[in-house]
Amino acid sequence: MKIRGAVLDRIGAPPRYAESRPLTVTDLELAPPGDTELLVRIETAGLCHSDLSVVNGSRVRPVPMLLGHEAAGIVEQVGAAVGDVAVGQRVVMTFLPRCGECSACATDGLAPCQPGSAANGAGVLLSGGTRLVGEHGPVLHHLGVSAFATHAVVDRRSVVPVDADVPPVVASLLGCAVLTGGGAVLNAGQPRPGDTVAIVGMGGVGMAALLTALSYDDVEVVAVDRLPEKLALAKSLGAHRAVSPDDVGELEARIAIEAAGHPAALETAIAITGPGGRTVTVGLPSPDARISVSPLGFVAEGRSLIGSYLGSAVPARDIPRFVALWRDGRLPVESLVSATIALDDVNEGMDQLADGRAVRQLIDFT
Repeated sequence: MKIRGAVLDRIGAPPRYAESRPLTVTDLELAPPGDTELLVRIETAGLCHSDLSVVNGSRVRPVPMLLGHEAAGIVEQVGAAVGDVAVGQRVVMTFLPRCGECSACATDGLAPCQPGSAANGAGVLLSGGTRLVGEHGPVLHHLGVSAFATHAVVDRRSVVPVDADVPPVVASLLGCAVLTGGGAVLNAGQPRPGDTVAIVGMGGVGMAALLTALSYDDVEVVAVDRLPEKLALAKSLGAHRAVSPDDVGELEARIAIEAAGHPAALETAIAITGPGGRTVTVGLPSPDARISVSPLGFVAEGRSLIGSYLGSAVPARDIPRFVALWRDGRLPVESLVSATIALDDVNEGMDQLADGRAVRQLIDFT
């Protein structure tokens, strides 16, 4: 079938992206789903720093590639071997499929699925190969999803079904921002009553971590960011304190979540982690990024540094947990949306991400 999507043809185009236009919105041919796959009509797709990191070259992927990994949509066709998802059902896309069979999948979310990670790195589906063809030949898949398009074919293991009462705006954000930031709180941080939770970096993932931390009773939540408008938004969402990294002073948190993907942010998160506390890092920095930190405090003060990919989440387990929090009014996911844009404006959206001004921009396909 013919679809329309945003294809990255070259990596490292200079910003401003509105002028250099690394993403080309074009027509493509999408093959029908295989036995273990689904055809999904995309309703909404979020712009995330993981997309920007491919555009700017900090996360090198093979090209040409149809970008987009955070989305929700309606199933329009089901492969012959899929028996638990129906046509017409809304699904949340998740950017790391889990095979459920490798040793990493047995870690309860601690380690990324090995076959899923390999497929993502190669730009193919977990079930193997590609389903996209552009003007000049095959087009690769971004993280098994490729959601910057009107439709996508995905492996069944790349989606989690949700009930119809979960609107597409909420459903789309559950698959990346909430699963990553919220999962870092739920799964890696694990707050207890009386804890202070500090989040360093208040983009979409950081704000999702903030909302999730605020869903706990008797937990103080502190937002840390350099941009005054991000601190103001964090306060409006319920943060008990909001400070610049230069003003953390004597702040001491049992759990510090780093969600900026920058070495200075991680150093700040480590510095404000108190004795016996946990520093959880979910940001994706450049591969050549380095930090400077004294290791003595980890031993002498019993502190730990935890890497958390995809929020250490098992999507099929954790997305229903976030849905339940949203239904209870304790996780206002809609508040993360800073703008709604058209597919044709995706390059301009990347500029907003690069400037650090956007929390979550959503492409609306409805």
